[in-house]
Amino acid sequence: MSVFKIKEKRLTYQHQEKRTSLHCCVPLCANSSRYNSEISFHRFPADPEVRGQWLIKIRRDNFSPIASTRVCSRHFNTSDFVVTAGGKRKLNRGAVPCLFAWNNFSTPAPRLNVWKRRPRCPSPALAAPDSDSEMDVQIAPDHDYCVTPTTSAAADALANENEALRKRIQELEHRLETLQLQSRFGLHRLAGSDEDIRFYTRFASYKHLQAFWQLVEPAVKTRMVRITSSCAASANVGEPTQQKATKLAPIDELLLFLMHLSVGLPLRDLANRFGIHRTTVSRIIATWTHFLYHLLGSVRLWIPKEEVKAHLPPEFSAFPDTQVVLDCTEIFCQTPSSLVLQSEVFSTYKSHTTFKAMIGIAPHGPITFVSALYAGSLSDREIFKLSGITKLLTADTAIMVDKGFLVDNLVPCKVYRPAFLSKGSQMCREDVQQTQSIARLRVHVERCIRRVKENKLFDKVIPLSVCGSIDQLFSVACFLVNYQNGPLVKAWAGK
Repeated sequence: MSVFKIKEKRLTYQHQEKRTSLHCCVPLCANSSRYNSEISFHRFPADPEVRGQWLIKIRRDNFSPIASTRVCSRHFNTSDFVVTAGGKRKLNRGAVPCLFAWNNFSTPAPRLNVWKRRPRCPSPALAAPDSDSEMDVQIAPDHDYCVTPTTSAAADALANENEALRKRIQELEHRLETLQLQSRFGLHRLAGSDEDIRFYTRFASYKHLQAFWQLVEPAVKTRMVRITSSCAASANVGEPTQQKATKLAPIDELLLFLMHLSVGLPLRDLANRFGIHRTTVSRIIATWTHFLYHLLGSVRLWIPKEEVKAHLPPEFSAFPDTQVVLDCTEIFCQTPSSLVLQSEVFSTYKSHTTFKAMIGIAPHGPITFVSALYAGSLSDREIFKLSGITKLLTADTAIMVDKGFLVDNLVPCKVYRPAFLSKGSQMCREDVQQTQSIARLRVHVERCIRRVKENKLFDKVIPLSVCGSIDQLFSVACFLVNYQNGPLVKAWAGK
């Protein structure tokens, strides 16, 4: 026999002659049926519940076993197997692999339950009675909770301790309420600073604001109609409306409205300051806008001519029949997407889309007329015609206007207006003097308009989403000017 035949025979005995070999699918396990004849390999069970337990135990994520997938017998306990009559090793029904490389192929000891883990005091051994000696065993009677203690000193001590604890709890609750009140933003936080009152509300002082509150407080309970959600409004159709109390006191709601108007704080900022939801802030602002618009608007703004003459400042001695000084003002608004609407609200004077209103003051300073807001493209003459002020003027009165108010044929009274440059090269002396006199007096209406625009809400571009309420908001801001400020000229204060 040659050497080559001997080597070929040895190789044949060394390797098993198998067409296929089985491998274990457990991680960190390299067992194969090709080199391990003592280890058996088992398919995944058909029961889906047991099959899921196998997948959890072998720690294979996103793994789907197939018909040739096997788990070797090394991962099972010996009690999980049964040997058949033919000497074949077979798994018991419901057996689950539990021995792996990550637990050192050992099963951890079972964990004790809570009752066994909890340490307990050793119970005293009951001494067994001696059979030779007779012992009298006395059984303690059940406790009677209706029986009062025999010692009154202990009862008095417990009562005193309970009373002391009750007082301590009341003190802590009172202190907690005080801390919550101090941490919450409200009028009490601003009461000690007139400067803060002026900044947040435009009122001159805390005393001034309290005087205004005393005027409107009676109407809050009787005339205020609160703006609620649409769901609540539709649910209560045909039923008497009930005023729901809010988390804020009414005077704090007024403060919130004034802060939105005067400082222009957004809804999120106000919600964080006052500790309420943004939708609640929006409803409070809408409620107080509607309430103050009808409450302050119901008070007569237009002053009769007799009272105007009685309070006429000496600076108007050259124009003694002046009833009202008129001027228009504009506030910026968001540019609409429609080109038609853009052309209607675009102001060539401001080069922006605006809302325009006309404001009139009496010669001694208070606002006596506020028109609605109109599109910025309208002229002063057109707004004068639409405002309805002509119904309030009589033939024995006069109005003082700017050059753009060409309203001589619209009013039954005299019109004081700066003179236009005539066809000549320059004005005459009388026209120049009259223009200067009118300009010195018309500056007061511009100062009054500046007071209205001190409200920072009108410094921003008004979004189109609030166009439904901006008219009332602007009117309320004009009404409040008569309550928030002193006279336009300090010399007129005592007159």
